[in-house]
Amino acid sequence: MRLVPIPKEQYEDYRLTLMFDCYKWDPQFLDHNTVAKYALVITKEEHEELVRLTEALDEETRAAEVFLNNHQELIKPLALPKSVSKEVSSMTNYEADKHIRLMRYDFHPTEEGKWAVSEVNSDVPGGFAEASLMLLAAKNLLKNSDYWFINFGDILTKAIKSKVAQNGRIMLVHCTSYSDDRQVMQFLGDRLKAEGFQVIYGAADHLRFKDKKAYSILDGNEGPIDGIFRFTPLEWLTEIKPKYWQGYFDTITPSCNHPAAIYAQTKRFPLVWDVMEKQGISMDTWRKLLPKTVEVKDAKGKEGFIYKPACGRVGEKISIEEACRGDEYQKILADVKKHPKKYLAQKRFHSKPLLGENSEEFHDCLGSYSVDGKHGGYYARISETPRIDSNAADIPVLIEGS
Repeated sequence: MRLVPIPKEQYEDYRLTLMFDCYKWDPQFLDHNTVAKYALVITKEEHEELVRLTEALDEETRAAEVFLNNHQELIKPLALPKSVSKEVSSMTNYEADKHIRLMRYDFHPTEEGKWAVSEVNSDVPGGFAEASLMLLAAKNLLKNSDYWFINFGDILTKAIKSKVAQNGRIMLVHCTSYSDDRQVMQFLGDRLKAEGFQVIYGAADHLRFKDKKAYSILDGNEGPIDGIFRFTPLEWLTEIKPKYWQGYFDTITPSCNHPAAIYAQTKRFPLVWDVMEKQGISMDTWRKLLPKTVEVKDAKGKEGFIYKPACGRVGEKISIEEACRGDEYQKILADVKKHPKKYLAQKRFHSKPLLGENSEEFHDCLGSYSVDGKHGGYYARISETPRIDSNAADIPVLIEGS
């Protein structure tokens, strides 16, 4: 694994190409540029290992979801938001093979020369265009015939085609006022239109449910829906409180992702592994890759643990002290003390930084997708700090060797 620089004289054109041709409409977060000046090149052997580990993790995760959904008396340690926990009991009709299951596992190279997994983005992982078109743009600039890549967009589109009726109507449910959400949905929507689907861009409250089937209420697009692609996180959905949001939990309309994703989305997922393993649900791969995870109270007075919010996203509120800004670290500790069940304690791993052109150090998070149980490509980010958060830069992942 190494960083390969984008040619300096072509970087600005590359960035513009991503903005205007690759759905990277806003390549900034505050005053941080979020387009890396490098490509991340992994070896064929690293790729093959990541495929094997991703698919093994995914098999365990999906088996755990089905088990937990059938044994909801065991999910208390997950400490799901109250609004969500009230609705999961309605998911008795969940049939995993009727829905598209999309996840992204976040891998990090460690100083010990191994892989560590920090989490699974189980509910609504993003990065679609970056894991598809950005790779082609980078490969064309680097002009190395030995580099190749996996087009995530092709794989996701194929999975949707296999579950949703041909030429059917699909609603892409997202927070419609956010351009960073819309750019992801626009990329997917354009792909689906090219395959003959009718695409409707809507918010969570633009769907109604009757007899467990989804219907659009948008002006000019009223009527039954053949597929739901939800990009609004489940806990956001419950906070927005659209009047009829409960229908998402028991709909038989094919969905990506079904709300059953919440079991693994909460970072407290490891706290139910012991009881599942006693029932024959193996979590062996997870245990090898995820650092030890315990209740906040069980880490008190012990060194080497960090705190993570159970419903955190994009690296927010993770207590890596040197990555925090201003009084952020103290505020996190205060919130952990006040709301311990909203957090978990996890043994910290130490990621091995990659070197840039001038010996700068960058930490990377290599997100590996799974789509219906199979590896689906990569979405990666790099950061100058060990915490990969909103300030990190998107970086294309190319594979070395045919």
